[in-house]
Parts: sequence; C-alpha cells; structure tokens
Amino acid sequence: MLLKIHPANPSARYIQKVVDILNNGGLVIYPTDTVYGLGCDIFNAKAVERVARIKGKRIKDANFSFICHDFSHLSDYTRPIGSSSFKLIKKNLPGPFTFILPASNNIPKLFKNKKKTVGIRIPQNNIILEIVKQLGHPILTTSIHDEDEILEYTTDPELIHEKFQQQVDVVIDGGFGNNIPSTVIDCTDTEPVIIRQGLGDLKV
Repeated sequence: MLLKIHPANPSARYIQKVVDILNNGGLVIYPTDTVYGLGCDIFNAKAVERVARIKGKRIKDANFSFICHDFSHLSDYTRPIGSSSFKLIKKNLPGPFTFILPASNNIPKLFKNKKKTVGIRIPQNNIILEIVKQLGHPILTTSIHDEDEILEYTTDPELIHEKFQQQVDVVIDGGFGNNIPSTVIDCTDTEPVIIRQGLGDLKV
C-alpha cells in the first residue's frame, strides 16, 4: 500500500492507520528529515526479524536505531549521560542526527548487544513524529538503501513502493526524501565523537 500523507499537516486518520499496522506487527517505510526509513514496533519480535531479513543481517549485528517522539522517550530507553553530552543532544534534536547512547534495561532483549548501546533519533519530520507519538513508544529505524552505484539512497517514494511493496505493509509518501543520511555521534564516552558525517552541522 502507498499512503500519501501531507508532511506539514498529517491526517489523523492516516496516522492512526499506520499505527494500527505497526500494532499488528506490520512494517512501514516512512519519510524522515534525511533519507526514507524502514521500521516496525520495537516490541514485536517477528516484525524486527522481518526487518533484519530485508537488510540481510542478524539483529545483533545490525545497526538499528530507535525513533523517539521526544526527550521523555529518550530517557526511558537510555542510561544517564554526562551533562556535556546531554546539552549537545538538546541543542541538536529534533534534527538529522543519530546519537549512540548507553542503553537502559527497557530496551527489548532482541536489541541487547555487547556494547550495551542504542542509536536514538528524533527527526524533524511531522509524519514520523506523529506516528511514534500515537504509538506511545519508539519504533525501530534503518535506512532504505539502493543498489544503484551512484545513488546510495532512493528519494522517490513511488520508486521505493515499487521495490518494497511485496516486503512491507505500507510505504508512506511524504514527498521526496533526502539522499544524505543522518550524522552519527557516539556519546558513550567522556567526549562525543562523530563517527559518520551526514546531513546537518552539529551545534556545539
């Protein structure tokens, strides 16, 4: 299913439709403030396994992140961090950044890794933020890649739908996406470290 949702003023009925799909173990492709993402309910093990199969990775080896609605979500799924890292996160979220943080015990067992970390995103995109808000907890997120040698990420939701319609339950058309992923910052040590420079200039 290809579902067109207005990016500035998302339809409450369509948002609820997507939330129902997530609650029933469905997979969703959605826009963010960077590239289009693939996600599911973090508490649905079968859905998470489906995402891992599409990515061709084991869950423990995959760099899945969580999309949160706000900072209360963030504090639910991460352990306390230093004040400098917290200030950095507050300055830059919502925005095109993924922060790697120490994971709390609220993280589903599926995602427990040796590093005990989790990637957290709060994108500046009304559609996905409203979906996560209505769902009531974060969703798993991973980027949609393209096999094209030049374009690493597909930006056209209709082309994404053509490619993934047999593998996911809904593709949200929220307009053309970006082809640059988020900037990834590791905040698990005393000083934050940029481990991938993507979209966005980090405010320090």
